[in-house]
Amino acid sequence: MAESLLQASRQRRAKAMTAAAGSAGRAAVSLLLCALLAPGGAYVLDDSDGLGREFDGIGAVSGGGATSRLLVNYPEPYRSQILDYLFKPNFGASLHILKVEIGGDGQTTDGTEPSHMHYALDENYFRGYEWWLMKEAKKRNPNITLMGLPWSFPGWLGKGFNWPYVNLQLTAYYVVSWIVGAKYYHDLDIDYIGIWNERTFDSDYIKVLRRMLNYQGLQRVKIIASDNLWEPIAASMLLDPELLKVIDVIGAHYPGTHTVKDARLTEKKLWSSEDFSTLNNDVGAGCWARVLNQNYINGYMTSTIAWNLVASYYEQLPYGRCGLMTAQEPWSGHYVVESPIWISAHTTQFTQPGWYYLKTVGHLEKGGSYVALTDGLGNLTIIIETMSHKQSKCIRPFLPYFNVSRQYATFILKGSFSEIPGLQVWYTKLGKPSERFLFKQLDSLWLPDGSDSFTLELQADELFTLTTLTAGTKGSYPVPPRSQPFPRIYKDDFNVDYPFFTEAPNFADQTGVFEYFTNMEDPGEHRFTLRQVLNQRPITWAADAYNTISVIGDYKWSNVTIKCDVYIETPQTGGVFIAGRVNKGGILIRSARGVFFWIFANGTYRVTGDLAGWMIYALGQADIRAKKWYTLTLTIKGHFSSGMLNGKPLWTNVPVNFPKNGWAAIGTHFFEFAQFDNFYVEAMG
Repeated sequence: MAESLLQASRQRRAKAMTAAAGSAGRAAVSLLLCALLAPGGAYVLDDSDGLGREFDGIGAVSGGGATSRLLVNYPEPYRSQILDYLFKPNFGASLHILKVEIGGDGQTTDGTEPSHMHYALDENYFRGYEWWLMKEAKKRNPNITLMGLPWSFPGWLGKGFNWPYVNLQLTAYYVVSWIVGAKYYHDLDIDYIGIWNERTFDSDYIKVLRRMLNYQGLQRVKIIASDNLWEPIAASMLLDPELLKVIDVIGAHYPGTHTVKDARLTEKKLWSSEDFSTLNNDVGAGCWARVLNQNYINGYMTSTIAWNLVASYYEQLPYGRCGLMTAQEPWSGHYVVESPIWISAHTTQFTQPGWYYLKTVGHLEKGGSYVALTDGLGNLTIIIETMSHKQSKCIRPFLPYFNVSRQYATFILKGSFSEIPGLQVWYTKLGKPSERFLFKQLDSLWLPDGSDSFTLELQADELFTLTTLTAGTKGSYPVPPRSQPFPRIYKDDFNVDYPFFTEAPNFADQTGVFEYFTNMEDPGEHRFTLRQVLNQRPITWAADAYNTISVIGDYKWSNVTIKCDVYIETPQTGGVFIAGRVNKGGILIRSARGVFFWIFANGTYRVTGDLAGWMIYALGQADIRAKKWYTLTLTIKGHFSSGMLNGKPLWTNVPVNFPKNGWAAIGTHFFEFAQFDNFYVEAMG
């Protein structure tokens, strides 16, 4: 049967089964007879008894954190092509929902994203890249749903505590300001707002947030909670009528396609508000295909949102390549349209938010599942998946074993669908390269007069969409440039008068926030610099380091020379560093190893083997003070390292045995203002 798939369309076999005609190129055995003799089942698709739940769309998360960091640096036309694959209707993933992190200055998985309010009296609605990304998504799909969710919060909201609920009104004001700023400065209407990603919710805070939204005329903005587990939020809602009233959607993360009784009893919309998070190979695609169907079948979830949108961060950071597609080389323009893009298209291109699931959805007898949706105007879309256990394991949660085997499935159209004359057919097969197809359009399936059914032969790891809609397209662009390593020689003088983005290209902040800065005190060589702008530890979501750090370059770099002008702004206690062979980032940044060359405002220097500063390789006195520019040079070659201050050797031949490779980096001793200029790195063979 698999051989015929390579020779003829799956549709022709389906039509042959319904019409008892032999498929071209096959033996004389009737496919209808095969269908009668082979194991299978019959499945009714009917709207006579009403419809199921309203479909709210398929989406993805940018952030949580810094997952789109490298995307903004892509040159055109490649950046626009990537955005088209993600958002353009009837082209690629054609996403219905974009969920973004409300930057809070803290480490939130793969980096930090800047807050719109670093300090209490500070407001800037142009920091970071999520504003830009939302506008690009809206440009392609004006109907896309926009969501915002905090992971971390700026430290001033905690008033000395690592807790965002110290002053409920203040935190609500902070979040509502982000929503108001999105509209005022970018003409973006935020549709849903969350509470605190995967952390404790406060019922009183949610009520305060609703009241403040209403006060600002934002009644249309809906609240989703609590972006964690189904409980205790569902039980809390059942016990608190006011809380039940103000929450519009219960959002759970990685629910494993199942919900709980309390969540269903609330009669609220149920979403898998973060899912997937899996390497974007064919196994990740199988995971995505399975949960997109079964989240509704098993758990009544009407929206599923993937973390993350696009793997546009250094691959060696945590959860490398766990996006729907990969775009991690802005220096080369190379990107990869991964298979989860086309898995998404099977649903997104043939449905829209506002459609309804049929009540008649479920599991196939020999493994797999099917869902069907309608717009109530005569259109019907059926999505059938047969993902095997091996081919569809998500990174979480644990997936109990199940079996999928070859089967024939007969679908019977009833109710308003009984008169449908034919269906468009789109097909994906995951697995062996010789058998692999991604979002391939097959011949249309025409139902003979008087027939209200069709039969499909299904094998493991397949995905079918059968639909009355004709607008689907497998979009494409010319092959992007080939993959290239990060440039061996790289420099940045940060001389940008009016930067479009606040962050310098390719620097990936891992603790702290580094922004372009205009130094009004120095109209000369250091007028335009890169500045670390946080002076207080944020309310953290992850294990942020106690030092600020931004990494850059090729993780494979071993022998390097790193040179940078540095400026300590804090007298006595201030300090800065440059580093090489930095081996960890993201949520693991606190334990990063490498070679770190520090200078301090108290007139000392230090060389350490870790970011935390516990492993001291060398230390001593130097002519250093705050409010003065210095040039640091770090050279690492083989098992030895050396450092220069203003071009003169300060320490030499310090042994370095671990790590063998890693990124270059800059940073500060604690959360303090400091500036960097004329960054230069050269990797040696």
